[in-house]
Amino acid sequence: MTHHTLTAEDKARLDDLRTQIDMAQKGRGELIPLLQVAQKTIGYLPDEALAMVADHLEITRSEAYGVASFYNQFRFTPPGRNPVKVCMGTACHVRGGEIILENFERKLEIAEGETTADREFSIERVACVGCCALAPVALVGDTLHGHMAPSKVEGLVLRVRLEKEKAEREAARS
Repeated sequence: MTHHTLTAEDKARLDDLRTQIDMAQKGRGELIPLLQVAQKTIGYLPDEALAMVADHLEITRSEAYGVASFYNQFRFTPPGRNPVKVCMGTACHVRGGEIILENFERKLEIAEGETTADREFSIERVACVGCCALAPVALVGDTLHGHMAPSKVEGLVLRVRLEKEKAEREAARS
């Protein structure tokens, strides 16, 4: 298990999760549904959420982690506010998807599956987004970027950071 520093927002969500878990039934059959509730509530499964679920079901934390780590639907790192998903379907792979992924990793200084310290970005490799005619493809947030080139990576990251700075300046003025 890896440990991430909980934000104030995470702690508030853990309180919300506690309320939901307290109302849930007990029994081993509830493990996966409770893990899903935890992930939906917090966005990922921090150690504290796994412990909460395990304690409620009266199972060991390692059992809860073992089940959660078996399924790839569960994540153990917080998602970035701008998740980067790089397609590795056949068309994207053939047209340089791996190079696009490496460029995002280098620019953001994180590896696939990780999240930046400021939680702005996370990087995932995805199997196929179904836009093979636009290969190679990357998603930044909900926006699809087709015909990706390594030189476009820096611009996409910069655009997200500038939009965030602009939003912060506007919020400070009001």
